[in-house]
Amino acid sequence: MDYFSLINEKIIKRNEISSWALDWKKNKQSIVFTNGCFDIVHYGHVDYLVKAKELGDKLVIGLNSDESVKRLKGETRPIINQMARATLLASLVFVDAVVIFEEDTPEDLIKTIIPDILVKGGDYKYHDIVGADFVSVTGGLVEIIPFVEGYSTTDILKKL
Repeated sequence: MDYFSLINEKIIKRNEISSWALDWKKNKQSIVFTNGCFDIVHYGHVDYLVKAKELGDKLVIGLNSDESVKRLKGETRPIINQMARATLLASLVFVDAVVIFEEDTPEDLIKTIIPDILVKGGDYKYHDIVGADFVSVTGGLVEIIPFVEGYSTTDILKKL
């Protein structure tokens, strides 16, 4: 079995995700969307993503591109390049699709996918979540999943 082919099939080009989303919706499958840099994937990420997946049928991750991470986190980031990060996330059995986006926020991607559920981590408040109003207006839900204490990329980098 060619596992890398299976993994790479889940890394979806930006211009292809809308047709995937339409197919899932036609098949009455709910779409959960989350996004982030996922620079150093750790236990906290896995816990968060599993809980996100449990909210629906298909889990789509919007992944900040290298340039987007650099703008958001500074010149020393990302630690791991976008294709490696996308591959790590796509290798998780409960992740259905990973889409890399260039913008600082996933707003356009959210409007393309029109997820049933938009998920962010516990450090967010509803009014800070990009796309929350759009998802709510289109009949979707916005969920905030608590963080696992002691796990963050920033903390890991400080320890190093």
